[in-house]
Amino acid sequence: MNDIIEIRFHGRGGQGAVTSAEILAKAAGLDNKFSQAFPNFGPERRGAPVKAYCRIDDQPITNRSHVYRPDYVVVMDPTLAELPEVSDGLKEGSKVLINSDGPIDVKGKSVEYDATGLAIRLLGKNIVNTAMLGALSKMTGLVSIGSLKKAVSDRFPGKVGEMNQKLVEEAYNQYGDAE
Repeated sequence: MNDIIEIRFHGRGGQGAVTSAEILAKAAGLDNKFSQAFPNFGPERRGAPVKAYCRIDDQPITNRSHVYRPDYVVVMDPTLAELPEVSDGLKEGSKVLINSDGPIDVKGKSVEYDATGLAIRLLGKNIVNTAMLGALSKMTGLVSIGSLKKAVSDRFPGKVGEMNQKLVEEAYNQYGDAE
């Protein structure tokens, strides 16, 4: 990595966007990179749009502002893809990873991955944050699958952690087939 990589997560309250940013930052740390993660809340209620941010770099990170020009945007809920803030600040090389089983266009930068289908198959529930992290890891190479699984198990101990590690691994392995 030559420059700081900035990721913005969009989800709804309760979908795990904030947790995703934290897990990704921890995985980067396990890969001996510098990282930070932080949320941005609007109305703090379940189901309301939520943003979270993560930065990853090989050098110490001193920037503490929000992410205004993301390299990657992760959208947990496809109904959020049409919100203007999802495409705000996209750069020429930015990519938008959207949880969707069909095409959604965000300024020609969208990549869809059906995290919902995988989560329902493996967990029996529409909990997609760790599946999206597996796909993001494969898409970007920002963190290793081993570090991501370790960060997930640290965040979710026991059976829940095991299930989420499986979700991460399956999404990671499946991602290339989804493009």
